[in-house]
Amino acid sequence: MKLAIVTQPTFFVEEDKILTALFEEGMDNLHLCKPGCSPVFAERLLSLLSPSCRSKITVHEHYYLRNEFSLYGIHVDEAANGIPKGYKGRIGVTCDDVQTLRSARKSCNYIFFGKRPLSDRDSLSDIIDSPQLKTALDTGLIDKRVYAYWGGLNLDIIPLVKDMGFGGIVIGSDLWNKFNIHSQIDYRELICYFRKLRNAVE
Repeated sequence: MKLAIVTQPTFFVEEDKILTALFEEGMDNLHLCKPGCSPVFAERLLSLLSPSCRSKITVHEHYYLRNEFSLYGIHVDEAANGIPKGYKGRIGVTCDDVQTLRSARKSCNYIFFGKRPLSDRDSLSDIIDSPQLKTALDTGLIDKRVYAYWGGLNLDIIPLVKDMGFGGIVIGSDLWNKFNIHSQIDYRELICYFRKLRNAVE
């Protein structure tokens, strides 16, 4: 199973150092997702990362960054927006219903399937029992190209996601909660936790 890491929604001082350390630890699927951010800040962050790191990054906004920084691909957060006209390259999309999931499988390399926006307050039992997920599972739409994407996903849930047949899992706040961007400098706890996540999906 694949592990996709989504960035913090805001930029912070130590971010390039932490991301570089995560890449050195084996992170190979980072999603640069900063809703509403200025492209200038995204450009600055990307310029601080090595070309080998940038080649493992998928961007969720300002799609021109993909070519300018030789990024891995782009991700469309709202499936209804469709694929950008003229785009050629790796593309993913977020879907929260079965009909959109079925359609996206025909045109995208991979799909994030679940609720958006993410919330740690989401009830895991409500998500697992949701009609949309049940239908997707029953009709065979969950496979190696579909990643679990909902609030509250964490290390403990990885075995369950594997058993459901998802090809990947998207982790955001579960990782970033291990580092306080406002008061910490030492990010060893975050790196150690990433190792556990990486080992759990293998």
